Amino acid sequence: MKKIFILTGEPSGDKLASTVISKLKENNTDIEYQCVGGLHLNSLGIKSIYELKEITYIAFTDVLLNIFKIKNKINETVDKIIKFQPDILFSVDSPDFTLRVVQKVKKINSNIKTIHFVAPKVWAWREGRVKKMKKYLNHILLLFKFEKKYFDKENLLNTFVGHPLLDEEIKDNIKIDNLINDKKKYISLFAGSRESEIKIHTPILFKFIKIMNKKESDFSFVLHSTDKYKNYLINLLNKQNISNAEVISDDQIKNEMLKKSSFAVVKSGTASLEVSKLNIPSIIIYKMNFINYYLAKLFLKIKFVNILNIINDKEIIPELIQKDCNPNEIFKSVYYYLKKPELIDKQLSDVKSTIADLKSSTSSSEEAAKILVSYLS
Repeated sequence: MKKIFILTGEPSGDKLASTVISKLKENNTDIEYQCVGGLHLNSLGIKSIYELKEITYIAFTDVLLNIFKIKNKINETVDKIIKFQPDILFSVDSPDFTLRVVQKVKKINSNIKTIHFVAPKVWAWREGRVKKMKKYLNHILLLFKFEKKYFDKENLLNTFVGHPLLDEEIKDNIKIDNLINDKKKYISLFAGSRESEIKIHTPILFKFIKIMNKKESDFSFVLHSTDKYKNYLINLLNKQNISNAEVISDDQIKNEMLKKSSFAVVKSGTASLEVSKLNIPSIIIYKMNFINYYLAKLFLKIKFVNILNIINDKEIIPELIQKDCNPNEIFKSVYYYLKKPELIDKQLSDVKSTIADLKSSTSSSEEAAKILVSYLS
């Protein structure tokens, strides 16, 4: 029986990995799996060697503060993978963790085929990493076409597979009559999926809601959360004098509520692509502590944080970053767009044409699964 070890480092990687493995399982039933993963991979019946939260860290300072813990976890993970003896080590995203593990595994057992999904953002910083990566990676799978040139340059085998989020069909509406009031208009809010992001963005979003309520009385607000942080957000919300907001964590309900939304305020990241896919107008927000922001400004060589803006090399979706990420600026941007339907139409048109170019000929999960199968034969 062939073996695949799936290595992720955070919930978004767990979700991406699950789309590929789910497709792989459709036609390949004789593969044994083990993983470092979360709810999505676990739902496919794949056991994780430890809980994902044990290695989920964000930003430079968090990594520095947990450097010894991370080092120990890397060594533990390498030992488990070597013991499992997989044919393929399939690493997904979180390169600061996953690729360090892959590098160590490859040194110990060069026969293990190493395939990484979601290329590190070498176009944003540290392009020189590709030279090192080709020494321990057999293949890298790309979300975006423009990334290909960076890996072709160093002769690292690569395949554009597209973004898994764009594979998903929009499902039939589920019954959410008890949540939806057709007389109300909804604004969806995304504070982030990590604790540090939530702690920074949620108070800002609550203040934005209060400002918005003073100006417009016919909007309700939906805070999109994960199960992990749902109760935390509900407790925060209960301390506010806000009656027209609620926290939702169920994926299907979140999707339906988003489709009903007039607008979205989204933390920069994967969620922004989900919003764009559903043709919902939005603005992007992001704020971090001063040290992390200073380091980001020092090392990053990109003008924008949103991938659609990066691809277009212009701001098709407004970005409110750092000092601009405040309740008043968020209100001004949202209110301005809501009063200017022609701006919304222009944004949605630009987004639609950009997303069309991000899709693969079949689906990203199918293309990625094909690559995995080719290394098993």
